[in-house]
Amino acid sequence: MLRKTNPRKRNLLIFALLSAGLSQAYAQQQVKGAVQNEKGEFLPGVSVKAIQVNGSQRVTTSTNSRGLFQFQNLVEHAGYQFVFSAVGFQSDTLSGYVVEARKPLSLSVKLQQSSVKLDEVVIGYGRVSRKDVTSSITTVKAEDANVGVFTSPAQMLQGKVAGLTISTNNSNPNATPSISLRGASTLRSGEAMEPYYVIDGVPGASLALVAPDDIASIDVLRDASATAIYGSKAANGVIIVTTKRGKSGQTSINYNGYLAIDKVAKHYKMMNAAQYRSYVNDNGFSMEPTDDLGADTNWERAVERIGISNNHNISILGGGDQTQYSISLNTIKNNGVIKGTDMGRQIARAFLQTKALNNRLTASFNINASITKQHDVLALNDGLSVYDAMYYYLPVSPIKNTDGSWFEKSDRSQYANPLSLIEENTNFSKNKVIQAHAKLGYEILNGLTYNMDLSLQNRQFNNAQYYSSLSMAARNQNGKSIRAAVEDERRVMEMNLRYEKTFAGKHKLSALAGYSWEENNNNDGFQLTTSDYYNDDLSYYNPGMANVVDLLGFGNYYLSTLRMISVYGRVNYAYNSKYLLQATVRRDGSSAFGTNNRWATFPSVSAAWRLSDESFIREMGIFDDLKLRAGYGVSGNSLGFDAFTAQSVQGASSKFFDYVSAAGLISPLRTLQVLRNSNPNLKWETTSMVNLGMDFSVLSNRLTGSLEVYKKKTSDLIYDYQVSQSKYIYPVLTANVGEIENRGIELTMNAKAIDKQFFKWNTGLVVSHNTNKVASIANEQFTKDYIELSDLGGAGQSNLFQQRLTPGAPIGQFYTWEWAGYNDKGISIFYVHDSKTGGRTGETTTTPQKKDQVVTGSPQPKLTLGWSNDLSYKNLSLTGMFQGSFGQKILNATRARHSNVVGNAGQKNVLASVLETERMTDINAHYLSDRYLENGSFLRLAYVTLAYHIPVKNIPVKNLRVYATMNNVFVLTKYKGIDPEVGLGGLTPGIDNRQTYPRTRTFMFGLNFNL
Repeated sequence: MLRKTNPRKRNLLIFALLSAGLSQAYAQQQVKGAVQNEKGEFLPGVSVKAIQVNGSQRVTTSTNSRGLFQFQNLVEHAGYQFVFSAVGFQSDTLSGYVVEARKPLSLSVKLQQSSVKLDEVVIGYGRVSRKDVTSSITTVKAEDANVGVFTSPAQMLQGKVAGLTISTNNSNPNATPSISLRGASTLRSGEAMEPYYVIDGVPGASLALVAPDDIASIDVLRDASATAIYGSKAANGVIIVTTKRGKSGQTSINYNGYLAIDKVAKHYKMMNAAQYRSYVNDNGFSMEPTDDLGADTNWERAVERIGISNNHNISILGGGDQTQYSISLNTIKNNGVIKGTDMGRQIARAFLQTKALNNRLTASFNINASITKQHDVLALNDGLSVYDAMYYYLPVSPIKNTDGSWFEKSDRSQYANPLSLIEENTNFSKNKVIQAHAKLGYEILNGLTYNMDLSLQNRQFNNAQYYSSLSMAARNQNGKSIRAAVEDERRVMEMNLRYEKTFAGKHKLSALAGYSWEENNNNDGFQLTTSDYYNDDLSYYNPGMANVVDLLGFGNYYLSTLRMISVYGRVNYAYNSKYLLQATVRRDGSSAFGTNNRWATFPSVSAAWRLSDESFIREMGIFDDLKLRAGYGVSGNSLGFDAFTAQSVQGASSKFFDYVSAAGLISPLRTLQVLRNSNPNLKWETTSMVNLGMDFSVLSNRLTGSLEVYKKKTSDLIYDYQVSQSKYIYPVLTANVGEIENRGIELTMNAKAIDKQFFKWNTGLVVSHNTNKVASIANEQFTKDYIELSDLGGAGQSNLFQQRLTPGAPIGQFYTWEWAGYNDKGISIFYVHDSKTGGRTGETTTTPQKKDQVVTGSPQPKLTLGWSNDLSYKNLSLTGMFQGSFGQKILNATRARHSNVVGNAGQKNVLASVLETERMTDINAHYLSDRYLENGSFLRLAYVTLAYHIPVKNIPVKNLRVYATMNNVFVLTKYKGIDPEVGLGGLTPGIDNRQTYPRTRTFMFGLNFNL
């Protein structure tokens, strides 16, 4: 029996029914009992751990389907404590008992539902209780994430996390969203601008390995005191993805599937044939007779289709006391609304975890694989883009001639039939990713655990392109083929010691010390470019049939081997969960940087004070929870580098010379040249951040939220600078120059607005404001007044840039001409500016110059928000999400391009609206000026989902749910383009320039259930 050695103020019940009727059957049981929730319902799958006091035995079991549990073979005359834990419930502990033989006792425990969404959050290399968090961390559970046809888990977070900006500027199934956290903090693009991803403890894992249906939760580490544990990869924040795993005592087969229908939400209204003929004839323009063959072709409709997508996800989760497992298979097929664009992906995941050596050893292994196949259409410059041609091609021309050939005007510059661009050009990609991950954990002593993680990820990318003999993109080449194959490999080893101990019931201490080794072998591949085929029958499958091999077409694929070694540590201390402290440090060494600067240290410290535990706050009777947080940390940015960034590189040039051998034979050889200067002093970009936060809960936890204020500063920015060839061999040097600052405030609020028995309404609001500023782009060695970006071209605008990086201004600041109206001839005029002062001279001109460009706006939003609502009545639920962005400007270069009423007349189509907005004498109508700088603010109802949980009886199906979702329901905006959600990532945000895939409205119908 369990004899109390210390009195307990807890309800312990003896189950007479269990003891009297079943005493013989349970003769060997020493402890048995049941676990219930607050309503008295028995809870299955609750983990129950028996821990021997002053001993080594630790035994874990779980409640069965009836909520019952039992223990056998516990050490007699030994003290024990029993820990009860379950997801969604507060953990409970019974302690102070000694096991005695032949006197079993049954226990009854009622677990209280957790007042927060998740009791623990992932902080990197471990978890911490939500109430003990000292940093800025946001957790999004799968059931609270966005709903839609998603090809990237990041899309599930749009509008859900304060400070996290996710811009999906089109509905191309092959596109990836641009992501930034608390503002851009680098001058490099791609991976260098995005957060760092950790999936199930594997740093840097590919998102292609995770299906949205397999995700249990996503933790976003937002400030540097949280991200510094990842050191040189965490300058842009860290996103930690946790997938669903099997639980003890539970086995389930789960299915989730949907069918989605996509339709273009909005079109550009181009002129139809009748409007175009009137526009040409009424204004004295002319059109070549060979253009107007009496057709009335809507080229937008001709290249579009109804996009049909489907997704199916099957998973098996389960396990026993010692072993848990999970297996899942996901397949998705997403057909875009533009013909020739589609994406298909299959993902398989398998996980197994078991315990041994008296539960002190935990070993797990998982293997994940994905295959992604994509078809895309041409989106090149010089008019060789389907997304451009579908608007500019003349409506008076047919798709095909009477003989069945494509209607083309090969003598016209930047002009190609959009249907022929789709049908006569093939662009197919296949991406295979496989990852294996093994983890071993051994509890050396009570509270002291050694962990080892080993992971291997291999990625193989293959691309095949074929331009037929009729292709306008490969004229007179009799067919052209491009084949490329690239392989990346990533190996990571992590080892750490973790210690956790609670002293005197109030002092909670945890410490972590670890070592990390990582090697990346990237860009190991080649390319073959061939042309002049006998026919197009074999497409790209047999390049050996070509007559011409392009000696300059082997691609820029060079094996790049990068290694990184790190040591790290973290200490967390909590006194009675009232006074909290966390300190971390990481030391990273990387071969990507110069020989003089390959090591850097990234420290952080944060603290919190739970004011609600103080008597003077409790006596106010306002706050259920109130916590103040403060943190400072430093992190780095080593993402997006290859092994040659700081090295001197020599390679083959594009020039050949005739080499004459001793025998007099002549053969062409390529010359060698220097391609990159070395910079032994190249070092890390370093981001430091100060974060102040307040977490609060009022009205009996009906209203919870957090308020954050931060300042982020990135120094030693890496950029390419022009240098003198009297000192350097190559005219460009990659160097550390400049600083960027971001300041912001963020508010997150969640409310149980209505919490009745049958009707509930939960609502959440996320509001963020960030101010971005380029502090400097020069130092003692490199001097620049500004860096020009965004050369968008256009007639009369060659070599003119529309954005600048300027000290004191945000990234992407627009620098354009100022429109001043029309002169007496009906031609657009622009303000003249003084070349020295930059101010207006009072004059206007029809031929503006580069000196006349001035600051005209910023693409950086002043405010972003997400507003989610979840309403339920019995088994019926309605959820929705509003997303908005306010205060940013968009340069609508697409509208400018299609407003060239004089230059396009008789040559290309124009917007139907130009009959009201433009003067037919305006030869400058298309000039990029502040006239085309538009208000990009918008509020979008991102999705609405109506779901019904079908009550089922007498069949094994559980949680049967059907739902219907509409994405992109409506958008409120003054923007005149197709959609105001223009990309906000990179160095050139806020640009809408003719390469825009249409935004769609999606209708989804789905089903999920468990067996």
